[in-house]
Amino acid sequence: RREQLALADGPGRRSAHDGLRVGAVRGAEERVVIPQRAQHVRRAVEPEHNWCAAAGEYPFRVERRGEALLQRRVAGDDRDVADATREIGTAQTDAARAPLIALPLDVLVVAAYGLLLPPPVLAWPLHGCLNIHASLLPRWRGAAPIQRAIEAGDTMTGITIMQMDAGLDTGDIVATTEVPIASRETAGTLTRKLAAAGATAIVDVLARLARGARLPREPQPTTDVTYAAKVMREDGVIDWGQAPAMIERKLRAFDPTPGAVASLEGDLVKLWAGEAQDAATDAPPGMVVAATPAGIDVACGPTSPRRTVRITELQIAGGRRISAAAYLAGRPLRAGARFVPPA
Repeated sequence: RREQLALADGPGRRSAHDGLRVGAVRGAEERVVIPQRAQHVRRAVEPEHNWCAAAGEYPFRVERRGEALLQRRVAGDDRDVADATREIGTAQTDAARAPLIALPLDVLVVAAYGLLLPPPVLAWPLHGCLNIHASLLPRWRGAAPIQRAIEAGDTMTGITIMQMDAGLDTGDIVATTEVPIASRETAGTLTRKLAAAGATAIVDVLARLARGARLPREPQPTTDVTYAAKVMREDGVIDWGQAPAMIERKLRAFDPTPGAVASLEGDLVKLWAGEAQDAATDAPPGMVVAATPAGIDVACGPTSPRRTVRITELQIAGGRRISAAAYLAGRPLRAGARFVPPA
C-alpha cells in the first residue's frame, strides 16, 4: 500500500513516505463553528503530512449538512485537483463511491460531519476513519455536545479521538483531552478552546501512526451514555418557569447561536448574558422586578417564592448587543413589564 501511495504522488512531488496521506471531511451547514475547527486541524496537520482533503477552508458547493466534499490537493501545490473532488454524502451506491474510494488514503479525519459514514467509506483508509468529537465520550454523543454540556452545568468536557464504526459516536476511544468549562463559558468561547485541543490531539495521534505505532483502542463504557440533541431555534425560547441557574446556563449555551429569545413590551429580544440572583420574589415568572444600570432582574422559577435572574446584555431585533444599562437608557421599562415567549 505504501508503494501505491508513493506512485500516486507522481514524479517530482513529495513522497507519501514523508508523512501520512490524510483526508478530512466535515459537514457543510455550520458557517462559524465548523470552519474554525477545521482550520485548526489543517494548520496543525499539513506541515507533517500529505493533506489530501480540505476540511472547511474552501467555498463548498453544497449547502446541506452531511453533503461534505472531499478535495484532493497536489502535494506542494495550492491548486485544487478538480477531477478528484467527490461528494461523500451523495455517493450512496457502490458505483458512485468507486472513484472516491480508488484514491489511496492512510486515514480519514472527520469533524462534525452529521451523518453516518457507509461501511465502504469506513473501510476505505488503511487506518480507518478518526473522528474529532467535542466531548468526553460516552457523555454527549450526537450533534451538539458543546451546547448541551454548558446547558447541563458540566464543569468538564474535552476532546475524544474516536475510531469510527457504524454507530452514532459509538466507536472505540483512541485518545482523550480534558478541557475545563469556566463559570462564564459560552458555546463560542468553549468552541475555540476545543478547536485548539482537537487539533493538538489529532496531530499527536497522526504522529503515532506515522511512526508505525499501533493506536490504543478502548471500547466506550456502556453506562453514563448521554445524547446531545441538535440545537433547534425553538430551544432558545426562555421558559421563565425554570430555575435562575438553568436560564443563565441556557443564555451561555446558545451564544452565539441560535441565541436565547423572549418578547418584551412587544419587541423580540435576544438575551446574551445574565446572572442568577438569590433575592426572593412573589412576582409571576417573566415579570421584571427591578431595572437598574446593573441589569434587569426577572422573576423565574416554578413556585413562589421565586428567585430572579439578572439580564446584563441583550439585543433588540435589528440592533446590536448592548448592556442592560444602555438598553434602559433608551427604553425605560414600565412597572409590571413582563418577558413572555415570542408570538
